[in-house]
Amino acid sequence: MTPNTIESLLDNIKENLDVDEVTLISRSGMHIGGDVPENAHLETFVAMSAILLGSAETATSELKEELSHVIVELKESRVLVMNDGPQALLAIKMPKSSDIEKVLKGLEEPIEKLKDLL
Repeated sequence: MTPNTIESLLDNIKENLDVDEVTLISRSGMHIGGDVPENAHLETFVAMSAILLGSAETATSELKEELSHVIVELKESRVLVMNDGPQALLAIKMPKSSDIEKVLKGLEEPIEKLKDLL
């Protein structure tokens, strides 16, 4: 795993999709790569993103379906939190106007590349 390769994949996501920030986080809540949203405390943002996804997975486990992602709706933006394999997750901040389906579709290939690197 090379940090430059991971960072270039995360930068590519920002450049090609309508998103503001992309953060790669370990399942245990440690920062792996990318940027956190402006004015966010790095350790808090990454830890809480991991807890948020883990809590959603636990809460929905009784439904016998796999969790796809969690979307946090803010007044002016959204935060998408989703699995990136068994070792990591992505937290992506985007404008409220972003097309979620287009973003999710655009993430398919980079997520597979990131999984291979981790």
